[in-house]
Amino acid sequence: MRILIAEDDALLREGLALLLRGEGYEVVAVPDADQFLSVFEETAPDAGVLDVRMPPTFTNEGLRAAIEVRKARPGFPVLVLSAYVEDRYAGELLAGGAGGVGYLLKERVGKVAEFVDALERVIGGGTVMDPEVVSQLMSRRRADDPIRALTPRESEVLGLMAEGLGNQEIAQKLVVSDTAVSKHIGNIFAKLGLSTSQSGHRRVLAVLAHLRA
Repeated sequence: MRILIAEDDALLREGLALLLRGEGYEVVAVPDADQFLSVFEETAPDAGVLDVRMPPTFTNEGLRAAIEVRKARPGFPVLVLSAYVEDRYAGELLAGGAGGVGYLLKERVGKVAEFVDALERVIGGGTVMDPEVVSQLMSRRRADDPIRALTPRESEVLGLMAEGLGNQEIAQKLVVSDTAVSKHIGNIFAKLGLSTSQSGHRRVLAVLAHLRA
């Protein structure tokens, strides 16, 4: 499986390439969004990993490139990386409504197992959101917002849902039963007035839509 990386920091770019090659992936790495788009056409990658901010303006070149390739190839898996919490970029990336997208802080790359797991979830069609982004979105809610009605455990489950984890995986992380997780999720959706869809991607979108509202 071929991964196309776009990252202007040479050290991080080579580090990502080395990490993913060590996991058995074929890797092509470029330093900016323009080259990403050019090489995308030439190499037909299976997934992309992009920095949000790259030359020439260091604003949202990576994000724009990610959105462009997903328009050209709907469902193309992309994992974007950012040095800071910029939830507006996460919202733009997720706005298309299809799975196979992820938004992580660069600090997550250092946690190799978590990073690789996130990439594999995205490749598998899942949606992965950095827990810090979710945490900040939650902290900005009004005092009278329904999110404030969640218990500490429900907030914890909500964060894991946004990372793209399924019920069984959440249960394993929290060392509780699947039934307990299902009950917590039911309570979360009831308190937030959201759909109880069983689709993992749609669950994540529903949660994020509520948090961004």
